[in-house]
Amino acid sequence: MNKSDNNQNSVLAEEKLLTVDDETGIRHLLRRRLSQEGYRCEEAESAERALDVLAAGPISLVILDIRLPGKSGLEVLPEIKTGYPDTAVVMATALSEMNTAVQCLKQGADDYICKPFNMDEVSLSVQRALERRDMQIRLKEYQNYLEDKVEEQTVEIKKLSLGAIEALVYALEAKDRYTGGHSRRVTEIALALGRELGLPKENLEDLRWGSLLHDVGKIAVDPRVHNKPDRLTGEEYEHIMIHASVGAGIVQPVVNERVVKTIEHHHDYYDGSGPLQALAGSDIPLTARILTVADAFDAMTSDRPYRSAMSIKDAVGEIERCAGAQFDPEVVAALLKTAESEAVATLIAASSGPPIGSGS
Repeated sequence: MNKSDNNQNSVLAEEKLLTVDDETGIRHLLRRRLSQEGYRCEEAESAERALDVLAAGPISLVILDIRLPGKSGLEVLPEIKTGYPDTAVVMATALSEMNTAVQCLKQGADDYICKPFNMDEVSLSVQRALERRDMQIRLKEYQNYLEDKVEEQTVEIKKLSLGAIEALVYALEAKDRYTGGHSRRVTEIALALGRELGLPKENLEDLRWGSLLHDVGKIAVDPRVHNKPDRLTGEEYEHIMIHASVGAGIVQPVVNERVVKTIEHHHDYYDGSGPLQALAGSDIPLTARILTVADAFDAMTSDRPYRSAMSIKDAVGEIERCAGAQFDPEVVAALLKTAESEAVATLIAASSGPPIGSGS
């Protein structure tokens, strides 16, 4: 065993996992596999026992079954996230409980795994959740350190913290040739629409940061789903959509609530028909409604694994067709005006599609 292997095992030995399931065989199966990978493992057969273990000492990650005797996993999840915010939670669920699993993600769970388990997928989910947890802890520690500085440094503090998250977004995009530069292009498009709609300077700044950081939550998305060369299934689409709520949680410590809501709702449908959507119409923040159009426009005019880029003309036409359903008609009207004005140069420069009128 080389030095790097020793270092990796040392890091894993510091990670203590807790498996919560009323079936002894499942607990032992998970413990055996995860112990082989170097994690220290604890077990609990109920929610009450799990809370006792958490109270006894730090736990890095909990694998929590949704169906438990007495208090269910769905009921105990908020207690874990409130009482132990630095503990990651991966929900264990049957395929028939997929809607419940997605609801758990909205309530703070980091991921979910389906029974019967594919142990390679379990390992990947644990690794991904722990990586996200470590990133959040580092951001929190860094924020706490900076907050000890004098009040005059507040602006610089936010710049540094946001810059770190922004760099993470660009690093995530750089791994995929289809999304490279996506956040920068979306930001330029969104700001052009915001100016057309007459947003004041303060709201434009919120829109800028919301657009730049809107995809940071994709750190929690399974790369195999994100990079799938075919169209997504309904379950895969719902899995990818968790990045909106996850991203909002990541940036919350360092941005204002308006930016958080912009990111959280940037995939909401205007008519409220999106999956597990709570808001509709004008209740969706205007910056989020603008970002929805800008994000869709860039996606349509960029190559994807399953299709080539649309022309700007065709993309605008498709967005216009969905006005009132997926998109806010007022924002769509702003897109049409922008496309007809000199500002179209900004859109063309910001996207990878050909100019209007050039064909598909």
